[in-house]
Amino acid sequence: MMKATPNIVIAVLFLFLLGGCGIYSLSPGGKSSIKTISVSQFENKTIEYGLSSRMTDLVIDAFISDGNLKVVSPSEADAKLTGVMTNYERKPYTYDESDVVSQYVVKIVFDMILTGKDDQELWNEKFYSEGIYSADSGTEDEGQALAAEKLVIDIINRTTKSW
Repeated sequence: MMKATPNIVIAVLFLFLLGGCGIYSLSPGGKSSIKTISVSQFENKTIEYGLSSRMTDLVIDAFISDGNLKVVSPSEADAKLTGVMTNYERKPYTYDESDVVSQYVVKIVFDMILTGKDDQELWNEKFYSEGIYSADSGTEDEGQALAAEKLVIDIINRTTKSW
């Protein structure tokens, strides 16, 4: 029986790794057919007025800043993003020694769908985010902004970086 030397073992492992990586690509070739996107006004199924509209604007601005997809009208788009804010809540998050609220959390949930040509569904996901703010110095708007920022990043990443 032949004893494998460390160099041979390393060489064989390297060849397996190299061969295994051959089927993967780091280039975003899978998304080459989608160059434009439209973002419809997000629907609101909560009692929180105006937040879904602000989220729509934030997502559009983020796509423009990101630059991977050009934001266009629905008739010109390769893909269409639609969303529904399905849940919103603000509740105490932490308490101090006297059992007084020291932080609040804003929780937002969106159902998002990306469709391609001929309304083919590319993905359909639930996005959840929260923003925590100080009860003393923060505001609910601050909590909303923190949660919205995280949601926008997740939506942009899911849309542009996962194909």
